[in-house]
Amino acid sequence: MSKLLLLLLLLFLCPQSHARYSLPEPRSDLLSDGVHRFGTSSAYSPNFLTLTRPTFSLKAESTCDETYGFLPCTTTILGNAFLIIVYGGLMYLAATYLSNGSELLLEILGPGIIGGLFLPILGALPDAMLILVSGLSGSTATAQDQVSVGMGLLAGSTVMLITVVWGSCVIIGKCDIENGIAVDNRDTKGFNLTGSGISTDIWTSYSAIIMAVSCIPFIIVQLPQLLSSTVARQWAVLIGLIFSLALLISYCLYQVFQPWIQRRRFAYAKHKHVISGLLKHLRMRALGKLLDDSGELDRDIVTKLFKTIDMDGDEHLSHTELRALMVGIRFDEIELDKDDAIDKVLKDFDTSLDRKISLDEFIVGVRKWINEAKRAGRPTSNSDRHTMKILDDFHEQTKIEHDLVGVDEDQSDEVVEGVDNPRRTSIKAGLMLLAGTLIAAAFADPLVDAVDNFSDATGIPTFFISFIALPLATNSSEAVSAIIFASRKKKRTASLTFSELYGAVTMNNVLCLSVFLALVYVRGLTWDFSAEVLVIVIVCVVMGVFGSLRTTFPLWTTSIAYVLYPLSLVLVYVLDYIFGWS
Repeated sequence: MSKLLLLLLLLFLCPQSHARYSLPEPRSDLLSDGVHRFGTSSAYSPNFLTLTRPTFSLKAESTCDETYGFLPCTTTILGNAFLIIVYGGLMYLAATYLSNGSELLLEILGPGIIGGLFLPILGALPDAMLILVSGLSGSTATAQDQVSVGMGLLAGSTVMLITVVWGSCVIIGKCDIENGIAVDNRDTKGFNLTGSGISTDIWTSYSAIIMAVSCIPFIIVQLPQLLSSTVARQWAVLIGLIFSLALLISYCLYQVFQPWIQRRRFAYAKHKHVISGLLKHLRMRALGKLLDDSGELDRDIVTKLFKTIDMDGDEHLSHTELRALMVGIRFDEIELDKDDAIDKVLKDFDTSLDRKISLDEFIVGVRKWINEAKRAGRPTSNSDRHTMKILDDFHEQTKIEHDLVGVDEDQSDEVVEGVDNPRRTSIKAGLMLLAGTLIAAAFADPLVDAVDNFSDATGIPTFFISFIALPLATNSSEAVSAIIFASRKKKRTASLTFSELYGAVTMNNVLCLSVFLALVYVRGLTWDFSAEVLVIVIVCVVMGVFGSLRTTFPLWTTSIAYVLYPLSLVLVYVLDYIFGWS
């Protein structure tokens, strides 16, 4: 709260700047310079000197409108720059409150509806507020002029997060890359362009794909411009709005059900580990021979294995005997509970549901697992001499799949303690969310006005000001959080970092665009942002496809991200101000 009070104090101490107009009528307080003759013309000569009388009766007129009737405004460059810094600081404070409140709420309520639906919307709230007020200001002509602030913010946030912040996280989170995977907490190669970088899990790749797909509404809205059709523009805006809202709902539902999907995927990966480990163990006990000369399961060998495992000779494998078998198996790369592994074996082998495995059930189960290993492995001959090759390929593929899926949800990088006082924590989270929302709502409009006034004072288009400056205010908390996570130098935290970045861009593309298109449609504004849309689509598609095709990113990949940021600015300038795109 001390930061908020300091920013508000600076704001209200900011002097209001006014302008004084020159008077067109003749003045009686002109002195002759001794050369020119004073005449009676209605326009006085510029060679006369003017003496300003010390009077306070002449009231100066303000050339800028005070937001809400009391917040300061100015027409000077430095004054507006100062206001942008102050209002931007307040928006950053709002984003920080929303982020911290969201984290507290997530600790109490967990993922699902809160983590998947509520919190992503809160994260995009400051951007959405700025876009909303930029299109609601004054008349249609004023809104049309100021809406470029919203488009600049939308494009700037997207491009900054997925280029500058993305590349910085790769550099800060870099670890040594061995066998194509970054090793946790090992950073000995320095700035090796190919031997140092980060690795993520498969879920992060899915997030990158979703981010690329979220660009579709931009393309829909842009189609009439590409076809030079003015009649279809409003219809395209409406269709794009509907499609954007549909994507927003779909994305939120995906976030809600993603924890359940992850649990199912990880359970399947553990199941394949049990298959791989047990088959390798049986192969070793059978001296490498599980298949006959025709490539089918050798029933005699498997029968002998069954009898060696059946210690009491009752022709059934009990839970105790299965546990003794599991003790001798090493499940590489995974901490697997023995009872959990036994349950997985019983589920696949015990067709009679008596919690025991007969000889026939054992033979059928082993055959089923070997066939699964054959289907999953590389194509090879079905002869017995390739049994080891089949199982080795299956084991390596299982390890790779487990590595892509990520660690178990019960494992974390930090010890998660229970919330001591849930009621107090929930109240604190609610107050922080409320404060962040109110600050964002209150100071979005004056920030847009300050950007517009700064543009008038400098002649710099509002798009470029909002593209560069505003994302620093509204997305700084997300950027700092991502960089902190990346600095822990683990695959798990790297996956969380890049998933957050992809998710923030996706939410910008669907939620903020929905607000933007709703303003354009309701207020009858003109959609003339072809260059800006092209930049958003190029950056999201390039980084989305790039992020979906690989899970390890060496340092050289940062060059792609860093180049895209200045390229975006240059592209907009060239298309808008040289080729005259609209």
